[in-house]
Amino acid sequence: MFNRIRTSYEHTIHASYVGYITQAIVNNFAPLLFLTFAAGFRLSLDKITFITTMNFLIQLSVDLLSARLVDKIGWRVCIVGGHLCASVGLVGLAVFPLLLPSPYAGILLAVAFYAVGGGVIEVLVSPIVEACPTKKKEAAMSLLHSFYCWGYMGVVLVSAAFFYLFGVQKWRLLSCLWAIVPLCNALYFVLVPLYPIVSENQTRLSIRQLVSDKVFWLIVAVMVCAGASELAVSQWASAFAEQSLGLSKAAGDLAGPCAFAAFQGLSRVLYGAAPGRLPLKKVMLGSAVLCIACYALMVWAPYPVFSLVGCALCGFAVGIFWPGTFSIAACNLPGGGTAMYAFLALAGDIGCSVGPTVVGLVAHAHGGNLKAGIAPAVIFPLVILLGISLLKNRPEHE
Repeated sequence: MFNRIRTSYEHTIHASYVGYITQAIVNNFAPLLFLTFAAGFRLSLDKITFITTMNFLIQLSVDLLSARLVDKIGWRVCIVGGHLCASVGLVGLAVFPLLLPSPYAGILLAVAFYAVGGGVIEVLVSPIVEACPTKKKEAAMSLLHSFYCWGYMGVVLVSAAFFYLFGVQKWRLLSCLWAIVPLCNALYFVLVPLYPIVSENQTRLSIRQLVSDKVFWLIVAVMVCAGASELAVSQWASAFAEQSLGLSKAAGDLAGPCAFAAFQGLSRVLYGAAPGRLPLKKVMLGSAVLCIACYALMVWAPYPVFSLVGCALCGFAVGIFWPGTFSIAACNLPGGGTAMYAFLALAGDIGCSVGPTVVGLVAHAHGGNLKAGIAPAVIFPLVILLGISLLKNRPEHE
């Protein structure tokens, strides 16, 4: 058994799937406890908000540093270390507030650990799968990214069930239980084979060569808008469901973000499981058009339930944006290496910050009307439509 794990790239892909589930855990578990933290540790709203801000700021920093450091340190050391940091952070979320004089400092220390882990995982799992000797690499990348969606849904649903059965006061136990996932996957990554992202017959591009390529910057712009298109809706999906239909918070979570994530994961699975290879560029263009239509449905639908349908279908539309952009980059810049994936992860994370911020600011300026906030966000799928159209047709790699 261990010999097969050490020699089969299928195990490398399976470990990468769990890597994205880990990413979903570290990004989405703590936000479920924000009200619990506020009440239990007497934290103000600005301190609660900084927990998420710090998480993504550290992940952005890791994205940037990875461009230079990962190849020097080594992929295996980094991906194993990233999972261990995530595990320590999740255990620390339960333990550090009890050990440090300030519980808030303990929470931030735990966040720092799992944010470093999440950043490393985000940078590395995509090139690790891209480097595997698979056929239909675009499909493999799409299927890989679907596991973030399933992980996100799993975190919400399993945590909700745990809190219902045992009470939210047992959240420390659940945090430690979630930490088992990255810990086991760290051991898995010790064993699985890893392959070079730039093959021997390809020339590795230096960072200077990469940033001087106009195609690279066009793909970066698409990546920023991919993150913005997705998070502009997903981050506000629960509030949108509550505001549009007058649902409760629990029902809003199910009708909003869970429905969005389900359709997003479905689109990635369908593309990954397509019996014949679908042209990625055409799929990206069609998805951008669908995304624009979903935004329009959300904003201008005459009945609230249609707006909610637009919100869910938007998840399907944006599903291919992030993994598809990675695959397009690999096809157009085959010598980009780890630095390219690090910069694209950085661009995507910037988009993830910009998208929901635009919606929130515009909605605030219109008295909290989320439909008014979502309307200008249509610029993001429009840029994707333009950017993909401008890319020259190149043979999509097997």
